[in-house]
Amino acid sequence: MIFDEQVITIISAEYLGEYKIKLSFNDNTIQVVDFFPFLNSSLNPLIRKYLDKQEFKKFKIDNGDLEWNDYDLCFPIADLYENNIKP
Repeated sequence: MIFDEQVITIISAEYLGEYKIKLSFNDNTIQVVDFFPFLNSSLNPLIRKYLDKQEFKKFKIDNGDLEWNDYDLCFPIADLYENNIKP
C-alpha cells in the first residue's frame, strides 16, 4: 500500500519472459507483474498490439513510470506497486 506522503517511482524494469516484468521501486519493493491477462482480455487493438512480444519488450522507464511508445500504454504506479493489473 502506498501512503499519502510516499512518492513511489520505478527505478528498474527487467523483462522475464512471457509478458512478465520484474519492477524495482525506490523503496526497495520488488514486484513481478504478469501483463498477459490484461493484454489478452482487452478488445482494444491499440492494447492488443502488445501481445506481439517484440512490441511488448519495448517498454521503458520515463520519470519513474513504466510506459510503452511515448505513453501509448501505461499503468498507474499504485497498480504496479500493488501488482494489481486487472483484465
